[in-house]
Amino acid sequence: MGRGKRGLLAAAVTVVCAVTVLAVPGTAFASAPAAPAGPSPAPSASATPAPAVTPAPLPDAELEKVRARLDGLYHDAAVATDAYNAAEEKTRKQSVQLARLEKRTDTAREKLAELKDQAGAAARAQYRDSGMPPMARFLLSDNPERFADGAGTLLNGARATKKLIAETDRVERDLKRDTDDAAARWKKLEQDRKDKAAARETVQARIKDAEKLESRLEKKEKERLAELERQAARKAQTAWLDTGVLKKKADTASASAAATSAGARAVAFATAQLGKPYVWGAEGPDSFDCSGLTSQAWADAGTPIPRTSQEQWRQLRHVDVTEMRPGDLIIYFADATHVGMYVGDGKIIHAPRPGRTVTVAGAGTMPILGVVRPDA
Repeated sequence: MGRGKRGLLAAAVTVVCAVTVLAVPGTAFASAPAAPAGPSPAPSASATPAPAVTPAPLPDAELEKVRARLDGLYHDAAVATDAYNAAEEKTRKQSVQLARLEKRTDTAREKLAELKDQAGAAARAQYRDSGMPPMARFLLSDNPERFADGAGTLLNGARATKKLIAETDRVERDLKRDTDDAAARWKKLEQDRKDKAAARETVQARIKDAEKLESRLEKKEKERLAELERQAARKAQTAWLDTGVLKKKADTASASAAATSAGARAVAFATAQLGKPYVWGAEGPDSFDCSGLTSQAWADAGTPIPRTSQEQWRQLRHVDVTEMRPGDLIIYFADATHVGMYVGDGKIIHAPRPGRTVTVAGAGTMPILGVVRPDA
């Protein structure tokens, strides 16, 4: 029963109590006929106030609907968080590329100015030599030695001029290419920033909706809701284990089933973060979101991986769930919007959602999309 229904119930109870009080014998009404003259009767004892009515807690069926709605809101927030993280990563890469392009264009402009100075110096030298082109002076010379020297000088000059022109053309082409590239990247950067802002608004809106929904619950209802969540998690984990996945894993176990040294370091990093709060978009050191935790754990192990769970699923090597080993990442939901790190014995370490902390959970408590291996 929602707060609105509780309010209607309370109002109804109040009206009933008021009518009961007014119906008590001896209670005067403003519209009743005037009492006959004479001594006033002794005042009757005041009516006992009606006890406060405590709204009945929501039944489990209603709480299950609340839980499903919360799961939906937080899943939508996770989708938007992945979009935000992806836009953030693109923005970061575009900024780095733009900085490199800016450095290259500055260098190209300086080189182009230098080449133009050289061309200008050559033109001024020709003007000082009475404006006669080198070829004309060469052909008009009647001194054999000067003719030979002139031939060598002319050849060298022609080569230098050709090289100067070619170098100038190349630098101009490079400058135009880099300038066009920078303009395109600036346009892409602006779009990435818009995508990031839109995703941020969606995340914040979904989390606000979830918090508003939870705030309507009474303390006992929140406790019961938490218990229903634990029951659902245990049921899902039991169903997953009942498939025999760990037995199949044990039957196919080999030396490769043990954690690698890098995998062990990643697990150690994730373990050290237990108890830290989930914050969307966070990559540590004081808080994490789900893919922020896994990407930082593997970065600490010396193996950089994609920032988002969707890119981790897309880019990393897939392995069968029966072959997973500590350090592998389990990707959840059909849209790959959640990730946890497998730590062995059918368990993961993950950052669940807003309002929760980095924790250990059963690997089968959520719908598994697949398993990826960062150090394959």
